[in-house]
Parts: sequence; C-alpha cells; structure tokens
Amino acid sequence: MSLHPTGSRDTLVPFAAGSPPSSFPDCRPAHVTAERGECWFSLPLRHGGTRAVRISYESQGPQNAPCVLVLGGISAHRHLASSRRYPEAGWWPGQVGIGKSLDPRRLRLLGIDWLGADGQIDAPLDTADQADAIACVLDALGIRRLRALIGASYGALVGLQFAARHGERLRHLLAISGAHRPHPFSSAWRSVQRAIVRLATNGEDRRNAVAVARQLAVLSYRSPEEFAARFDAPATRNGDRFEVAAESYLRHQGDRFSAAFSATAFERLSESIDLHHVDPGSIRVPTTVVGVHEDRLVPLDDLRQLAASLAGPGRLVSLHSLYGHDAFLKEDDAIAGVITWVLAEGETEVAA
Repeated sequence: MSLHPTGSRDTLVPFAAGSPPSSFPDCRPAHVTAERGECWFSLPLRHGGTRAVRISYESQGPQNAPCVLVLGGISAHRHLASSRRYPEAGWWPGQVGIGKSLDPRRLRLLGIDWLGADGQIDAPLDTADQADAIACVLDALGIRRLRALIGASYGALVGLQFAARHGERLRHLLAISGAHRPHPFSSAWRSVQRAIVRLATNGEDRRNAVAVARQLAVLSYRSPEEFAARFDAPATRNGDRFEVAAESYLRHQGDRFSAAFSATAFERLSESIDLHHVDPGSIRVPTTVVGVHEDRLVPLDDLRQLAASLAGPGRLVSLHSLYGHDAFLKEDDAIAGVITWVLAEGETEVAA
C-alpha cells in the first residue's frame, strides 16, 4: 500500500459517567484545536482489485495527546462533534466534547469518512479494506499506536478487523453493538433493503428507494417497545389514505438519510456488513464488547460468543435500552461510563 497524504466476561453496567482519569496528560490549550485533511493511497481491496482511494479525516485535540480513533455506523463520518473551527453538529455529540467522556482537551480524537462513503467505489467492500485504509491514514499522520479504538455498529466491525490485522497498533478496543460475523436474520433484513434500491432504475428513483430502504433499516435499529411507547395512536387520515402513527417519523428519517447518502454508497456499505467475518481467536488486543439485550440486529448471544473466544483479555458489558441497536447514540450516561472505564484501564496498562 503506497501512501500519498495531503494533509469476567458478562458484566451488567454499574458504570457512571465521570471526568477523564486524572493521570491523562494535562493538554489544555486556550481552545480545542481541530484540523481536516485527506489521504490518498493505493489500496488492494479484498474483492475489488487495487484502487487509488481517498480517505478524509478530522482530528480534534492536541497532537501530542493520546490518540483515540472513533468510528460509528455506515452513516457516520469524520466530524464527531462541533468545535470552534467546525461548529456544525457532529454525529456523536453525546460523547465528544469538553467535559465529556471523549474530551478533546486531553485526547487527540480522530474520525474518518468511510471508504466508499462518497459513492465513488462501485465494487464490493470489506471491513478488512476499511481496517487497512485506517492503517494507511495512521501512517500518513505519523500515529504509531492508538490509545484506543472506539467503534459502534459498523465501526465495531471495522475495529475488530483492525485489532485482528493491525493489533500491534492498538492498546484497547471498545466494540459496541458489533460482532465477529453478521447474524443470518440481520443479513436477510439488509438484503431486502438493497433489493429495494436495486428496483429503481434512474437517479431520482434511486434516491427515493434509498429513503424507503432507510425506513426499513430504522425499524431494525430500534425496538418494538420504543415504538409502542412513542407511536401507540390510531391511524390518521391523509387525503384518500390513512397513515399509521410512526409513518411521518420514518419518512423524515428516510428523506434525511437519502439527501446525504448516495445509492451506491448505501448498497456497498450495507453489503460490506454482510461480507464481514473475523476470527476472534486472532484478536489479542484487550477488548471490551458492549451488547444491548434489545438489539435485534446483533444478538447478545453472538457477542457472548465473541467475548469468550478472544485470544486476548476480553469482557462483555450488557445494557438494556428501548433504543436497541441505536443505544450507543441515545444512552449517553451508560456509554460514557464504559468509555471512561476503558480509557482509565488503558492508562493503568501504560503506567504499569
């Protein structure tokens, strides 16, 4: 790969959010620094041949601080949270920010845009490709080793691949709602979403198809209990038809997603989840796995199997949440507690 840069295994959650460990380096500039850039390199894809690819990144925090790579779902991107330089809202404001579990005064926080998220690669992508692309970005930025990789959903899958393929560059992996393999029922669900998109033939229809596919996806991310609590109301009349109570919410979620995500990117990144497979026995990095009892996409039994099969130290933290697979975006205190614990443990390992 050639670089061309331009710029106890089952634990119920007794954690509480708190300040970062006092043993972290006290890197407190007058304001939090943030920078963006792009890395270009030649990358051999597992199923698509060697390609010239581009990965965009954003870094928040002092360059001499411990580096934490933060990865989310397929719709996540490099912008984690607002900063003075880039004030627009990020995708994980619940965890990233001054005084939060991922504090850019004390940590160098790195986010990326997924390989293929720009829709420019219409070829099969693998989570192994994403992991190798991340290694190239770290090389380009001169980052030898990460204090931690925190991955949620798709980011957890990529984190597992990175730990298996580049474990020497990682001190601790936190994998939230992502297993070593896709569950067959979840793969079937995603295959229906991709089939909806493939039914469309022209540009506008494909955007509408992505919106409908996203509505189906949102149903799989959340729990029936949440919908019962939020949308337990009779259908209402809209012209010559009726709409169920959740319909406008789902339509809004689909329209917002399709406005920012191309059909090609959606298909290829969705497909990437179903190509994912990691042998837990190849992961020797200390790993914390977080699962949600109500997650319909990533069953807790799969995560128990993952945690029990790791070659290195591993633990499973289990949560209850009405938000199901989206708990990492909604259960701020519980997730912050786990993150704080993981980073504090990593600091202890370094001191030892």
